[in-house]
Amino acid sequence: MSPSLISSESVLTSATSVIVLGATATGKTRLAVELARRLSGEVVSVDSRQVYRGLDIGSGKDLQEYGDTPYHLIDIVEPTTEFSLFDFLCAARQTLNDLSKRRKLPIFSGGTGLFLDALIRGYALQSAPRNEGLRAELSELTQTQLNARLESLKPLHNTTDTQDRERTIRAIEIAEAEARGETDVIQVDLNPVIVGLRCESEVLRNRIEKRLAARLDEGMVDEVRGLLECGVSHQQLYNFGLEYRFVSDYLKGELNFNDMKQKLASAIYQFARQQIKWFRRMERRGTSIQWFESGQVDTETVVNVVSRQLSLPG
Repeated sequence: MSPSLISSESVLTSATSVIVLGATATGKTRLAVELARRLSGEVVSVDSRQVYRGLDIGSGKDLQEYGDTPYHLIDIVEPTTEFSLFDFLCAARQTLNDLSKRRKLPIFSGGTGLFLDALIRGYALQSAPRNEGLRAELSELTQTQLNARLESLKPLHNTTDTQDRERTIRAIEIAEAEARGETDVIQVDLNPVIVGLRCESEVLRNRIEKRLAARLDEGMVDEVRGLLECGVSHQQLYNFGLEYRFVSDYLKGELNFNDMKQKLASAIYQFARQQIKWFRRMERRGTSIQWFESGQVDTETVVNVVSRQLSLPG
């Protein structure tokens, strides 16, 4: 998605929306679909990997769970394309505009903490068109020189901007355009009802192990092998997260199958714990999350809670 296509009127406010969040394997998609069916809504994925076509099993799209419920921000870009937080906010804004016109309730569902935080706290991100002249100049610089130039333009809050050459160049491009007053702002400002799913530690671990076994049975290794055959590099697989990272190592011969499976299950569990910490940090910052026990959720109760807060008819 090209930032140059975003107008300066890029701040969208939506006071009628729902967010379903929780650690991986807690059943977010199933609850979001139920809410969408009951509340005349549509599901909007908040997952940094499900946007990619071909990342199906490893990213847990579970498209069969949606049935006839419409969903958004899944399978929208090729795996060789970078999809940033800025791209997500642009896509979310366009989706919200569409749902608003059709009077459909947005049900955001996912566990990518940064994307969720950007929606809830209303991150305002700068956009700028490509500057080919500047890019030609920057192409002569080393990564160290690029990092120094970026640091001279703005404080480096995001270290990932200094670790990938294309990201660094883009960050310089935006920073210099901002200094000239030539940037636009993209922002989605929600005031959502937030529903969270959680479960006990050992229950979560068991869920993760069971789900991983099922995904391996469904052909996750073949999925990763197919991505490699289509031109996705091992480095790109590494950036797609744990499932793709560990299966990549297995296909390179760096892990045997049993070690891959055990190490991956452990890594996913540790990732889930990090997600939980992220949600707790969101609460400490003032975000109100109404928690329900995963596996024991009474959909009728959640529907009533959401309806009351959104002042929807019962």
